[in-house]
Amino acid sequence: MTIAAPLRRAIPAGATITQWSAPDGWTIRRFDWPAEGTPRGAILFQGGRGDVFEKYFEAFGHWHAAGWTIASFDWRGQGGSGRLSPDPHVGHVDDFAPWIADIATFWHAWDAPGPRVVMGHSMGGYLVLRALLDRAVTPAAAVLVAPMLGLRAPVGPWLGATVARLMTRIGNPARAAWKGHERPGARLERRALLTHDASRYDDEQYWYREKPEIQLGPPSWAWLAHAFAGTRALQADRRIESLAVPIMLLVAEADALVDPAAALRVADRLPDATVVRFGAEAAHELLREADPVRDRALAAIDQFLETRAR
Repeated sequence: MTIAAPLRRAIPAGATITQWSAPDGWTIRRFDWPAEGTPRGAILFQGGRGDVFEKYFEAFGHWHAAGWTIASFDWRGQGGSGRLSPDPHVGHVDDFAPWIADIATFWHAWDAPGPRVVMGHSMGGYLVLRALLDRAVTPAAAVLVAPMLGLRAPVGPWLGATVARLMTRIGNPARAAWKGHERPGARLERRALLTHDASRYDDEQYWYREKPEIQLGPPSWAWLAHAFAGTRALQADRRIESLAVPIMLLVAEADALVDPAAALRVADRLPDATVVRFGAEAAHELLREADPVRDRALAAIDQFLETRAR
């Protein structure tokens, strides 16, 4: 069921937005929405590169209405968390490891009712899977939404990785890899890459107008190089075959930002994977898509949690 746009554009009643400090002192913005009454459990939801948790208030409302406590935080370097680049509009990172450390710290300090579930969209899906493999988080179940387990590149992933690695060596690795667009060389506008639903896309723009400081622009060359290297290493990780956590993967086969084939190959190796596939009707942001796609995605997640998150 669609939630009206005004409700998607307000902090939910009973929710809080605060800040916490990572062990190294880094400031990270967090969102908490405790369940009402007897809780069903707790969901930690992590967005993708450049995401802010405001974009997912509608999905959070769906799960909260079903009795779940909801938490999320902006990855360091984006949203309302401390930036990693002198340019606040560039999504830079020197290493993905601090993100794994942050989710581990949050998870172990998180005072929330069980069963506890972790979800990740796009880059968040990649980081969640890495955290699972490292046993940095120990959920009852996990959900990966359009996970970044491989990257799209106009010149192909191998050459794309080579170019990104070279560009980190011949200039400032923290400089923007491109201007403006989610993906260089794309024939589609940004909205079409993310969702077919113009109203839900406009929700994101609303929050950026309200809080311009949380908006991020293109990635740095260093982020791009680490993303190519990290996803390639994850695909070759032999620990995948022994990962016992029940995992649902929602894969958009027409995704123009991440590689759905890579996600499906990883899913084939997971011992306990449930895969839901979407076709041309779905772009990258499945939880912010038009109602037929979004409702199907939420229903699949609900069924998975009902049977596997115990």
